[in-house]
Amino acid sequence: MFRTALRNVLAHKARLLMTVLAVMLGVAFVSGTLVFTNTISDAYQNSSAKGFDGVDVAVQAKYQDSKGDQVGKTPDLTQALLDKAAKVPGAASATGVVSGFTAIADKDGKLIGGGWQSAGGNYWGTEDARYPLAGGHAPSGANEVLIDSKTAERAGYKVGDTVRISVNGPVLTPTLAGIFTTDDGNVTAGGSLALFDTATAQQLFGKKGTYDEIDVTAKSGTAQAALKAQLDQALPKKLVETTTGKKLADDQAKAIAAGMSGLRQGLLVFAGIALFVGTFIIANTFTMLVAQRTKELALLRAVGASRRQVTRSVLIEAFVVGAVAGVAGLVAGIGIGAGLRALMGSFGATVPDGPLVVSGGTVAAALAVGVVITMLAAWLPGRRAAKIPPVAAMSALHSAPTTKSLVLRNTIGALFSAAGVTVILAATTMSGSDGQAPMGLGAVLLIIGVFVLTPLLSRPLIAAAAPLLRGFGVSGKLARQNSVRNPRRTAATASALMIGLTLITGMTVMAGSLQKSIDKMASSAVRADYVVSMANGNALSPDVAKKLATADGVTASSPLRNAASRIDGDTEYLTGVNGSAIGKLTDLTVDNGSFKVGGSDVVVDDDTAKSHGWKAGSAFTVHYEDGKAQKLTVAGVYEGNELIRGIMLDNAVLTPHQTDPADMQVMVKTADGASGAAKDKLEKVLGSNPAIKVQDKQDLSDSIAQAFTLILNMVYGLLAMAVIVAVLGVINTLAMSVFERQQEIGMLRAIGLDRKAVKRMVRLESLVISLFGGVLGLGLGVFFGWAAGQLVGARMATYELVLPWSRMALFLVLAGLVGVLAALWPARRAARLNMLAAIKSE
Repeated sequence: MFRTALRNVLAHKARLLMTVLAVMLGVAFVSGTLVFTNTISDAYQNSSAKGFDGVDVAVQAKYQDSKGDQVGKTPDLTQALLDKAAKVPGAASATGVVSGFTAIADKDGKLIGGGWQSAGGNYWGTEDARYPLAGGHAPSGANEVLIDSKTAERAGYKVGDTVRISVNGPVLTPTLAGIFTTDDGNVTAGGSLALFDTATAQQLFGKKGTYDEIDVTAKSGTAQAALKAQLDQALPKKLVETTTGKKLADDQAKAIAAGMSGLRQGLLVFAGIALFVGTFIIANTFTMLVAQRTKELALLRAVGASRRQVTRSVLIEAFVVGAVAGVAGLVAGIGIGAGLRALMGSFGATVPDGPLVVSGGTVAAALAVGVVITMLAAWLPGRRAAKIPPVAAMSALHSAPTTKSLVLRNTIGALFSAAGVTVILAATTMSGSDGQAPMGLGAVLLIIGVFVLTPLLSRPLIAAAAPLLRGFGVSGKLARQNSVRNPRRTAATASALMIGLTLITGMTVMAGSLQKSIDKMASSAVRADYVVSMANGNALSPDVAKKLATADGVTASSPLRNAASRIDGDTEYLTGVNGSAIGKLTDLTVDNGSFKVGGSDVVVDDDTAKSHGWKAGSAFTVHYEDGKAQKLTVAGVYEGNELIRGIMLDNAVLTPHQTDPADMQVMVKTADGASGAAKDKLEKVLGSNPAIKVQDKQDLSDSIAQAFTLILNMVYGLLAMAVIVAVLGVINTLAMSVFERQQEIGMLRAIGLDRKAVKRMVRLESLVISLFGGVLGLGLGVFFGWAAGQLVGARMATYELVLPWSRMALFLVLAGLVGVLAALWPARRAARLNMLAAIKSE
């Protein structure tokens, strides 16, 4: 039986090629994902580990939790603590570390490093071992700065040049005193790093006389653990905590691995989709192969082969196909992993140098996926073939499915579909987080149910295309009949395309609806013409708001200043605003009271008011971060949204209680409204600062929706793999269908059907099957998009379902195009059949 199975594999090389390709693509996606994420993770871990080479023990401030009416805060690491750390017996030296955001502009004034990767810090003394100088000298005073060599190379800066930088708003123009090298992970990933002398860094980053961290190096012969123990004794445990350099490196490695796991899981989900779609193709292929060899298998049964041996022979074939596909997929996956790494460079993100990582786990996973998926998909056809009695097989009595089996299939499909719809509808009535898991379960049940019901659905839906097919004469009529001749095969082929289009359509509906909702939110909640903020989301200097308030053409402005507080024993964040102007800059619906901010009067969003049981006229006591208390009165309760929410009070009341006030954004209204000229004027007032964004309502909406657009484009790209696999399935099905119908095609040719008509018949059959899968995919995708939108709508008042008709029409056209392209080779093969040889074939 083993030799028989191998001969069958070698005898049907062309038929199994598409199956091998389908499995190979899925395996390549899995192995490529593992190679890519392992390589990136390993490179970052090695790079970050180098950053801790000079740190034996790090001393960090311990956050003091909120207690009673006291707001939690992080204590300062003072010079006195640094001196104590430097004097412990095992310490060779102690370095004070200061860090913060620092944006660097290139010579054209554009931001380097993508905003969030733009970092700044201090250079310790005249020679800092952390940052070896490649040229120039250590910075001294506020007018000198160092930048990393990669940034200097990208921007074309040389020692002695003037550099435009920004820390929290105002533009600085220091001289480039020197260029240094570093293994910092952000820099190697395309970011930038600027260094100042310690006093300047402390001044710029709001750390006057204090540090963010103290790094201690051990004397020769002193272990990190011993140095840590000495520091624990010398320093106050309530204020600081110590960590060895080894643990810091290990924690960083774990954090990097955890960060990569999210990317890995996301990519593996799409690999799983491709494999899931491929499973239909494999099952379809083996079903057709077994059906073509029914008499052969019956003879094997007649000469003594048992049912188990027949099933085993089919599984051996599947094992060989899966092993070949697994090996080919692994090789292709290694290439995909290397290509993805190189592709990151084209997007402006670089990765630390390191080898391509192909672990034993990756190899095992690739081979296991290829073999297991193929054998699972082939098991049911093999088992079905083994159950056919030899006499029935030889007389072809088995060919038509029994009424009982079809009724059972349709009943199971109906039950799964009903259960899926019920669970999804129930999930839409739950809150966002509670409904996610039930909705996912319902979606799986519904997809399984529709897949099982697809043979039943194929007849009425394909029959609906009959009027269109009549225009193609005999070819159209034959195409329709061929499409419904074997509903199970048609269903399996269409389902592969259905799954890809379901996901694509669902994501498109969600993205379009979210975009519309965000646009509506921005236009309804914000009256301001512009919102000014830092490029990386950090806080702005109060100087920015002052400059904007006095700018020519500005009629109203207000900074939004955040501060922690304690109210009724809970931590609440306050939003300081310009009380006299905020009403002109926002358009919030007030449910209770009036929108009045000034003195002790505040306004509160509806969720916060509900949590505290407040309404207009309610009074409460707030404890600020400086420990002082004040009684405030709720003047009004407004409907909050994702852009504006929280407790609003006048900055004149809030700011005196803040040690280091900073604004998250500034709202601005101009006399002439939003225009290119007004935007340019505001940017010039701020010194054409690359680190500051000046956004109108549309810019604000687009920036929020940018994440959804990016995810959607990634989904389109990743689901293309599933669509490619589905195309292979259509080609495979048609090719084997042509092989099965050689006699029939030969007879049609003999009675007058020419080659063009034969080609047209196969193409139309493929088109009908593809459009059938497309219609099912669009229908399910719209339903899933609506259901997911119900969860979002529970948390977003402006959510509105938007059906992207033009894109859905495009998806349907593409489904039809898939069908036409997939039929090219099978149609050509059918047309070239020798009619006499075909009529004689069995």
